[in-house]
Amino acid sequence: MIGLPEGNLGPRVDYAKVAPEGYDKLEQLSQYVDKSGLPRNLLELIRLRASQINGCTYCIKYHSARAKAYGESDERIWLLSAWERVPIYTEKEKAAFAWTEEITLISKNHAPDTVYQEARKFFSEKELVDLTLAIISINAWNRISISMRDRLP
Repeated sequence: MIGLPEGNLGPRVDYAKVAPEGYDKLEQLSQYVDKSGLPRNLLELIRLRASQINGCTYCIKYHSARAKAYGESDERIWLLSAWERVPIYTEKEKAAFAWTEEITLISKNHAPDTVYQEARKFFSEKELVDLTLAIISINAWNRISISMRDRLP
């Protein structure tokens, strides 16, 4: 199939068991972000959007369910990949999604000032740092999950 890794699709390494201290630190970062004061539904949507970009099937499923648990509608979850073209997201959410895409694809545009300035209209400096940490965290989870082929559907 196109887009799937070749060969055995089973797990490669149980990274939580092999490197528990690293795993715990990543988990601590996720917990920090959850307690940061950013809206939980927004956190789940940015986690979902980064996971869509990265193609982490486990995280897409997981964060879709969590977004729903925090009050997101099926429509808003289903249309997230087209967030720029639909009117169901607020300007603040769109700024967060644009920042999410820039940080997830950092090598593409290196987080340009225009996207940063748009995000700063809606987020304080601390909120923007916390949002960035949330994006970094989900990207790390996506990358370890995909590279170690953990929890494939």
